[in-house]
Amino acid sequence: MRALIGYLVCLVVALTIAYTFSPQTPPPQELLATRPDRVQINGLLNLGTRVVAVGERGSILLSDDQGVSWQPAQVTQQRNATLTAVVALDDKRVLAVGHDGWILRSTDAGATWQEMRYDPQLGEPLLGVWAGSRGSVLAFGSFGKFYQSLDAGQTWVAQTLDIDSAHLNSMAGGDDGRRMLVGEQGLVLRTADGGQHWQTLPAFYNGSLFGIVRLSADNWVTYGMRGHVFVSHDFGAHWAQVNVGNQLPLYGHVVLPDHSGLVIVGAGSSVVRLDAQGALVGVSRLAGLGTLTSATMVGSRLLVGGERGVLQGSGGSVAARSTTQVTQ
Repeated sequence: MRALIGYLVCLVVALTIAYTFSPQTPPPQELLATRPDRVQINGLLNLGTRVVAVGERGSILLSDDQGVSWQPAQVTQQRNATLTAVVALDDKRVLAVGHDGWILRSTDAGATWQEMRYDPQLGEPLLGVWAGSRGSVLAFGSFGKFYQSLDAGQTWVAQTLDIDSAHLNSMAGGDDGRRMLVGEQGLVLRTADGGQHWQTLPAFYNGSLFGIVRLSADNWVTYGMRGHVFVSHDFGAHWAQVNVGNQLPLYGHVVLPDHSGLVIVGAGSSVVRLDAQGALVGVSRLAGLGTLTSATMVGSRLLVGGERGVLQGSGGSVAARSTTQVTQ
């Protein structure tokens, strides 16, 4: 009996030590409230008076002081699934999409979020979302997933694209009906009639494209793996490569507020600046920030997000920098 008691005591002590020194995962809301710089950010959105950031474990962060401080938003049903992109219909209505077909909607500038769609059985991520006029929204992602909403994101209907289940990564367009959609293996689709008919363009690159940007009705830019950047001046009929001088993948962008060009960010804290015609202005790196996935403009400053979160500051944190600094 004494031996049995001794074994039990040893077992309790061992379990206590194992629990004490094992990695503990705090609740997402607690983590966000204390260290938002520890959360990977995949999408940034500037609503004017508020910046919204979305990322891993269902993270939604809000800043009302231009990125100086961040607070977690309230999600009515937190799934802890990674959010990949965020878009605004106006200054109040915002949508976010992510893994497991998760779609969230806010009507109060991101303060609170309601679940519009969730499909854990399928378990496939949505990778992007695009909003047009009059409540039209498109969400897209892995294996050709393509959903449309005509009521500002409240209800969704699956659409079919003839793309052989390729992953869809990014979309851009305007009210004139001209839109483009890009994905893996150099996939580029375009429509001139608001999505009624989609045309697959001849391949000009065999790697994944992560972003597409509309600079004007004719001028478009796409970018992706190994630092590849391409520009078209005829709505995608022809593409020319822009040599940025490195092979670091590029993941996110922001169009400058004065429409003077755009900034693209990516791995290795790389920053690429193009002008309004898609010509290269400059390439640089924001030292020590790791992989950057997203960007937005706050006034004249560039706010970036990525694997080290999103913060305003210095000393190696993800920071807001003036566009003149990052493009020199």
